[in-house]
Amino acid sequence: MCTVCGKWFTKNAHLQHLKLHSAENPHTCTQCGKCFTTCSYFSQHMNVHSGKYRCSECGRCCPSNSDLRKHKRTHSGEKPFECNVCGKRFADSGNLMKHSRIHTGEKPYKCHVCDKVFTKAGSLYIHMRIHTGEKPYKCSLCNKTFSQSGNLQRHKRSLHSNIKPHHCPYCGVRFVTKQHLKYHLVVHTDAQMYSCRHCSVQFKTEFQRKQHLLESHNEGTWFACHICEKKYIHHCLLKSHLLRHEGVKPYVCAECPKRFYTATSLKSHQLVHSDYKQFICGLCNKLFKGKSAVQTHFKKCCTLLEFDC
Repeated sequence: MCTVCGKWFTKNAHLQHLKLHSAENPHTCTQCGKCFTTCSYFSQHMNVHSGKYRCSECGRCCPSNSDLRKHKRTHSGEKPFECNVCGKRFADSGNLMKHSRIHTGEKPYKCHVCDKVFTKAGSLYIHMRIHTGEKPYKCSLCNKTFSQSGNLQRHKRSLHSNIKPHHCPYCGVRFVTKQHLKYHLVVHTDAQMYSCRHCSVQFKTEFQRKQHLLESHNEGTWFACHICEKKYIHHCLLKSHLLRHEGVKPYVCAECPKRFYTATSLKSHQLVHSDYKQFICGLCNKLFKGKSAVQTHFKKCCTLLEFDC
């Protein structure tokens, strides 16, 4: 068993797997710079550059024939694997297995440093960078570094391009990623996808379930302030809280002397200095600067429509 992520392997496979945590990647692709722990992974990757397994529909190159078969299902719409809880369908069994953990709450991958648990091995691998301090992804515009490539892309879109392609069909609020929109949509629906495995109480978001597990079943890890002992569910919330004890406001407005504890607070404040109205009402198309303004307006719009009917 791997002492880092808890996965089980044969002896030889275990030695290869440990290279993932030690960052030992002896096989490097000269074409794109990607590194691999084993010769077999490297060989599969080279198939992408050679075009050996190329999709006839869109031209995408896959590392193996099995990956190509899975990819072709995106064109045919074939999703043979169905979740027996919510009925959602998937193109391959691996995605179904990962999805099923939403309903069971199973998190088999555990961090050996802080005991935080994860549903996927990849999530644990990325989480370990919190403890190692590794931030391999760097913004070419402001030199800020990130532990995940996705965070870098979101940073570029939100701060350097201000592009938010995903908008809510109910209230018009726009989001940088489809996942953020998905989290927001639960505000407008009654869907409760997350269940507690101890008492079967259901929740709209994973954050609500995590809070319930900590408060009702003492499962998980609290992040406690060493000054006032206030507890938080996520380490990022504790980090923001500690800044208030220190009196540090690291985020400064470029237009006025105001300072803020968090980047989110600064971003909300900057709307005061801008004429840009990024939020649109999904009912009447009226534009607003702030999220709270459009949400308040949307409720009024709904009330008026009901009255007219």
